[in-house]
Amino acid sequence: MSVNYETGCERIAMSKEAIAEDFFIISTGLAGEILQKFINYKIKFSIYGDFSKYTSKPLKDFIYECNKGKDFFYVADQEEAVSRLSTAP
Repeated sequence: MSVNYETGCERIAMSKEAIAEDFFIISTGLAGEILQKFINYKIKFSIYGDFSKYTSKPLKDFIYECNKGKDFFYVADQEEAVSRLSTAP
């Protein structure tokens, strides 16, 4: 949230490689907590990278639901992340 306060940034794209693996284990609750913070602070967030190695049904369901929304996206590459964030309402 420091980025938002210090720069006014409301849209962030981040490589999957920069995120701790625990984030992708839904049972840790980390992804849900972070998503809720971003929504509370009205920040749009996109994670880009190859998610094919993950076989967890809860994670696949979470990704599917996020991608149907307008605040949090999982996409294949940085270009797609920027595109989704720039067109999100």
